[in-house]
Parts: sequence; structure tokens; C-alpha cells
Amino acid sequence: MSLPTPKSAFLVFLACVLLAIGAYAQSNTWSIDPNHSSAQFTVRHMMISNVKGTFSKVSGMVQYDAADPTKSVVDATIEVGSVDTHQEGRDRDLRSANFFDAEKYPTMTFKSKKVESSAPGKLKMTGDLTIRGVTKEVEFDVDGPSPAIKDAQGNMHTGAEATAKINRRDFGLMYNRMLETGGAVVGDDVQITLDVEMVKRTAAPRASDGK
Repeated sequence: MSLPTPKSAFLVFLACVLLAIGAYAQSNTWSIDPNHSSAQFTVRHMMISNVKGTFSKVSGMVQYDAADPTKSVVDATIEVGSVDTHQEGRDRDLRSANFFDAEKYPTMTFKSKKVESSAPGKLKMTGDLTIRGVTKEVEFDVDGPSPAIKDAQGNMHTGAEATAKINRRDFGLMYNRMLETGGAVVGDDVQITLDVEMVKRTAAPRASDGK
């Protein structure tokens, strides 16, 4: 039996390394649970009160290793049409071309670029936020992730809350009706809070034998 050549041995080694990397990445891949996640926002109305709203449809993937959260990578998508401020007329206006233009820009996205530890149990996450086709770098303060918990099916769950403040005009959200006093109806600064639950599912069970 002939011995493997140095070239073939290297190719086998490289294949093993790639398979190991792939298995590691898969073992640390978490899905954002859309049924238990939301994106909330708060904006000043007439400089008097805060108006709060929610985007209820949030999805995406997270590469997360509890041993080193700074290596985390987040890729999240929010459906603009899911906006809800508990006032249908206002929600229609937000979905219109006056604001988010949901027909032309149906989603907003966030893709992380850097995650740093800021305190025990807290992180700073920097990445690109895209709204209405405009991408800006935004820094989120993250509380968590929480310790993972296993459900009855063996799936692992963890959660985190991330907050940031943006200026809506930076993303092309320019429309604003003015009051008779010259003040704006809607403030420019928007507080964003992402409440995210992540799940890492076990392997799918084998098909039942019918018994």
C-alpha cells in the first residue's frame, strides 16, 4: 500500500480543519426567535410627551459563544410593516413615504462589526444599521446575554436587551409637520430598544416508526 503524498496529506488535513470550523460555527449559531423578540422605539411628540412604538417582526442569526461574547456576530432584520403605535392612522403614516416607505423599503437591518465588553454582563456592540436604504454606524449598549436555559425539547434559550439613540434625519426620515409656534411635531432623536430571545435548537428528531 502506497503512502499518501505530502500534497494529499495536506489536503486531508485542510478538509478536517474546515469541517471542524464548520461544526464549531454551527454549534454556536443561534436563531432570533421572532415570537419572543421585538424592536421598540421612543420619540418625543410636540416636546411634551413620549410616543412609543414596536416593530413586532424581528428575525436573524447570531454567532454567540458564552465563553467569549466579544466574538459574537449579529445579523438581524426588522419588517417595517409590523410597526405598531396603537393608533392605526399614525401607523399608516409611518408606513407611508412620509417616513419609512415600507413599500419601497420593506425591511431595516443591523449587521454587527465589533463587540466589546464594557462591564460584567454588559457589552458594547457596533455595527451598520440600515433604514430606508441609508446605512449608518450605530453603537448599542447590550445588557446580557442571559445564562442559557434548556426547554423541554432540549433547545437552548438566551436573551439580551440592546439600546441605542439615533437621529432619524440621518436615515432620510426628514418629514415633519410644524406647529404654529414653529416647533416640530416629532422630535429628531429616537431611542431604540431591541429585546431579543435567541434559541439554539437540537438536531431534528428522527421520523417516527408509526408506533
